[in-house]
Amino acid sequence: MWNWAASLRTKDFRLLWASTAFYSLATGMEQVSVGWLIYELTGSEFMVGVAAAARMLPFFVLGMLSGAIADRWSRRTLLRVGTLAASAVALLMGLMLLQGFVNVWALIALVTALGSMLAFTITIRQAFTYDIVGSGLALNGLALAAMAMQGGGIIGSLVSGAMIDLVGPGWQFIASAAFYAASAGATLLIDNEGRSLRASSESVLANLRSYARLVREYPILLMLMFLTATTEVLGFTHMTLFPVFAKDVLHVGPTGLGVMTAGRQAGGLLGLWILAGLGTTGKKGWLTLATALGFGGGLMAFSLSVNIYTFMAVLLFVNACAMAVDTLYKTLMQDLVPDEERGRAMGSWVLSVGFAPVGHVGVGALAGFVGAPRALLINGAALVAINVAATLGAPRIRSME
Repeated sequence: MWNWAASLRTKDFRLLWASTAFYSLATGMEQVSVGWLIYELTGSEFMVGVAAAARMLPFFVLGMLSGAIADRWSRRTLLRVGTLAASAVALLMGLMLLQGFVNVWALIALVTALGSMLAFTITIRQAFTYDIVGSGLALNGLALAAMAMQGGGIIGSLVSGAMIDLVGPGWQFIASAAFYAASAGATLLIDNEGRSLRASSESVLANLRSYARLVREYPILLMLMFLTATTEVLGFTHMTLFPVFAKDVLHVGPTGLGVMTAGRQAGGLLGLWILAGLGTTGKKGWLTLATALGFGGGLMAFSLSVNIYTFMAVLLFVNACAMAVDTLYKTLMQDLVPDEERGRAMGSWVLSVGFAPVGHVGVGALAGFVGAPRALLINGAALVAINVAATLGAPRIRSME
C-alpha cells in the first residue's frame, strides 16, 4: 500500500525531519564549495579526491565510537551538541575565507572536523528516527528522513553555486553555519529523548567491546557491512569527480556544478519517494540487491554522457538507486538486531561508510590516468560484479523481509 507520508503524522518526527532538512541545506552547500575551491586552488583531480576523503575519514575512525555513544546517552541531546559544533566549524571556515586566508591544507583540516561532526550526528539521527517511528514504520521513516536530506541538499547545492559566483565562498559558509544552527533549534521542541527501549547501562568502552559479540551473533551483519562499504567505495564516490566534469568535461562552471549537485540530490529524492511509498514491503532483501545492481549499471552509463543533458539523465537514475539502496542497508541492519543495540548497528553502518576515503582517493587517482568518464565506467563494472556475486551467493540476504 502506498502511504509514503505515514511517519509525518508524528509530531516529533516532523520536527526531526525539519532538523534534517536544515542540516542538509548546510552540507549541500559545503559539498559544492569545497570541491570547487580545492579544484580551483590546485587543478588536481587527486586533491579533489583527498578533500572528499578527508570529509569521510572520520566515519571510519569514529563509526564504532559513535554507535557506542548513541546507545549510552540521550540521542536528542547528542544530536543538538553535534549540530551546534558543526555550525561553529562552518562559521570559522567562512570567517577564514572572508579574511583572505586560503590554504588548501587548512581547508582540508576543517573539512575533516565537519566530517567528524557528521559521523556522530548521522549515526544518532538514524537510530533516533527508528526510536520515534518504531519498527513498523522504520523503512518509511528512514526513507522520509533521507528525503529531507536530499531535498535540503538540492536547495543548498543551487544556492551554493549561485553564492560562489555572486559573493564568494566565504559568505556561503556563513550561511551554512546559520542553517546548522537552525537544525539544532528544531530539536529543542522534540519531546522524545531518543533512547532505546532498554537503554544500555554499560560504559562506552564496554559498548565498544560488544561490537565483536554483535558480529558473532549476527554474521549477516558483517555481509551487510561489506556490501555497504563496497557500494560506498565504488558507487557514492562518483560525486568526487563532479568538479572535474563541470570544468573540463561539460564546461559548465560553478553554477553548473551547483545544478549537477542538485540533480544528484533530486535523483536521490525520487528514489526515496518510491521507497517510502513501498511502506512495509516484505521483499527488502531482493529489493536491496536489485537496486545495487541498478546503481552499478548507471555508473557505467556515465561514460556515454557527452553533454549536460545526458549527464543529468544518468545522474537522476544513478542517485535514485544510490539513496534507495543506502536506506535499505540502514533498515536491514536495524531490523536485524535487538532494540538496545540499534545504535551500534548504525555505528557499524557508519564504519562501513567510513571506507569511502579509499574510493575518493582511488577514483581521483584513476581519473587522473584514464579520465573521469572511464573511471566511473570501471567502478560501475566492479560494483555490478560484486552485487551479482552477492545475489547468487547470499541467500540469507535475499530472504530478508
